[in-house]
Amino acid sequence: MPHFFASSTSVPLPLETQAILDNLLTGVLVVDAELLVHFVNTAAKQLLSLSPRRLQNGALHLHDADLALYISLDLARIRHCISTEQSFTDSEVQLAIKGQVHWVEVSVTPLAGDPGLALVEVHLVDQQKKISQELQQRTQQQVARDLVRGLAHEIKNPLGGLRGAAQLLERELEQDHADLKEFTQLIIAQADRLSNLVDRLLGPQRLGMRQTDNVHSVLERVRQLVALELPPQIMLARDYDPSIPEFEMDAEQIEQALLNIVRNAAQALTEDTRELSDEPARIVLKTRIAHQVLLQGKLYRQTAEIRIIDNGPGILELLRETLFYPMVTGRQGGTGLGLSLAQDIIQQHNGRIETLSHPGHTEFIIYLPLRH
Repeated sequence: MPHFFASSTSVPLPLETQAILDNLLTGVLVVDAELLVHFVNTAAKQLLSLSPRRLQNGALHLHDADLALYISLDLARIRHCISTEQSFTDSEVQLAIKGQVHWVEVSVTPLAGDPGLALVEVHLVDQQKKISQELQQRTQQQVARDLVRGLAHEIKNPLGGLRGAAQLLERELEQDHADLKEFTQLIIAQADRLSNLVDRLLGPQRLGMRQTDNVHSVLERVRQLVALELPPQIMLARDYDPSIPEFEMDAEQIEQALLNIVRNAAQALTEDTRELSDEPARIVLKTRIAHQVLLQGKLYRQTAEIRIIDNGPGILELLRETLFYPMVTGRQGGTGLGLSLAQDIIQQHNGRIETLSHPGHTEFIIYLPLRH
């Protein structure tokens, strides 16, 4: 697996330069073409949760299980930057450390006078990125939902006429051609199935009655339902924070949203065609309190953080940008409605869903406001 960086004993920078870089709020690393790190400033150590001992021992990978670290940057670009002496900036890099997802901007610049070395700057852009991403997603999803719902209405009207005609035909056949009733029943059954699909496409238009409820009670109902469907080789674990207070929600709709996501995880694990690893297939339901979270343009002092974690194959790269759109699915036979409806429900609760995924690890992270 490619290294993000490994330790090196050489320090090419003058002490005065190191002191200046150590006082910067931006994380700075100096790396060579082999992605060995020659210098890391204090901000980068804090951002990546790296101790001096960690820097001196072993190598850090794109996916580091010990540190629970993942970074989405293509590290071959750093090598290319050094070999061609051409800088680049990537503002769409996802960084996850110990379960916390961050967006960072990474700039890589070849060091003048030091061939074979590059300066890597890592700058947190969480707030800007999340605001921009939320606005873009809401606009795109609203357009997609309006299109699909308009189409669903157009389909629903002729379906009613089709079903009614089949029922009338069935009555006529009862006297002289009873053996043909199976065909009219097939038409009625398929019309009903399509009608149910259209109803799901239309989705929840508004929230029901909100009442104070306990999110763990909702999760337990989800867990019990999914446990009945899971094959024996998949484990379903809980990691709850009992300090999360009750808060107002439409419990039935939140249950449906969480159920859709957990079932998706179960299906991904059931259909996982990778070679069996030493670790058993597992889904974890985890809750925590998150502080100072920006949701739909408002800063909330406390939010409920619900994580649905699985160790399946991960989300396909080509689906990640459109994962919550209606009719988008990576599963054979899937309708692509479960995640779209889940996001509708969470957004109506003023919440947000984030995803973090790479092979062997996927998280859906749901934030629901507790208080301003």
